[in-house]
Amino acid sequence: MNASELIRKVRRIQIRTSRVTSEALSGTYHSAFRGRGVEFEEVRPYVVGDDVRTIDWNVSARAGSPHVKMFREERELCVMLAVDLSGSLDFGTQEQFKREMVAEMAATIAFSAIRNGDKVGLLAFTDRIERFVPPRQGTRHVLRIVRELLALRPEGRGTRLGEAVDEVTRIVRKRSVLFVISDFMDTGWERPLSMARSRHDVIPVVVSDRAEQALPRVGLLELEDPETGETFLVDTADRGVRTRFAAAAAQDRANLQQTFRRLRMDAVEVETGGDFVGPLAQVFRRREARRGR
Repeated sequence: MNASELIRKVRRIQIRTSRVTSEALSGTYHSAFRGRGVEFEEVRPYVVGDDVRTIDWNVSARAGSPHVKMFREERELCVMLAVDLSGSLDFGTQEQFKREMVAEMAATIAFSAIRNGDKVGLLAFTDRIERFVPPRQGTRHVLRIVRELLALRPEGRGTRLGEAVDEVTRIVRKRSVLFVISDFMDTGWERPLSMARSRHDVIPVVVSDRAEQALPRVGLLELEDPETGETFLVDTADRGVRTRFAAAAAQDRANLQQTFRRLRMDAVEVETGGDFVGPLAQVFRRREARRGR
């Protein structure tokens, strides 16, 4: 990808994601993710309708009339994007590769964060740590993250998701919102994700492609594992082959969903070429509803 093409892609993502964050995700991000807590701001006289639990009895006794404490939310959060750039992300049959969708989703989350004054950081990984961008604020910083995701040529092709999550936990000491964006085509990541959850607010984002769920009936088809380079021939005209493939894919997806439920995590599931804003907003609203209980 040359420089001018990269600039066009970054600009296109900026325009689309900026519109999305202002129209579809406005307010839901803020409500779903609160800051570190609240801090005392001032005491003022009680007025009808104030929560009686906020009455400062010491000040009220001295003043001879009810006074309440006012608090201000500490808004600033740290949002970390752990983004998978392994070989399996360079695949897509629905007008875009999974890697392109990953970049667009990461940009949408990042722009939502900076609209709320939060910091955003990036850890890009394959079977190694490819790039770490420390959390900062501002549009220019988010555009840098988008450029990294589009232009970075990974040294690795495999996936070590668990090691990447461990690295985020090691580097980022402050409690953060951690979005893990991957196709989750790896094993051994459950414990690292569970450990990360004890320190951070972890949200898995699963990116897939329709062709990974069912084989087309096109006769002999040569498939290549994008991470190992291994090739094998599949007879897609064989109904049994197609049935077994679809059943295995459905079982893998069910196992993934069950794992996230067991870990008590809100997972976002998206497909290339499809809408990712709806699933993202749905998870944000679900979290908002739980906080309001």
